[in-house]
Amino acid sequence: MPKMKTHSGMKKRIKVTGSGKLTHRQAGKRHLNEHKSSRRTRRLSGDAELQTGDARKARRLLGI
Repeated sequence: MPKMKTHSGMKKRIKVTGSGKLTHRQAGKRHLNEHKSSRRTRRLSGDAELQTGDARKARRLLGI
C-alpha cells in the first residue's frame, strides 16, 4: 500500500499542540470588522480547540 498523503488544506488550517490537541483560528475576523464591536473582535482573536468529532476527522486527514 502507498503512504497516505497529508491533506494540504487541513495542514494549513490546523496546528497540533505539544500535548496533541488540535487548534484552529476563530472564524469571523477576516473582513467587515468596522461594524463589529471591539469586544467581539478581541474574543475572536485567540485560537480555539477543535471539537471532538471534528478533531477525529482532522486527525485522519492529517495522518496523525
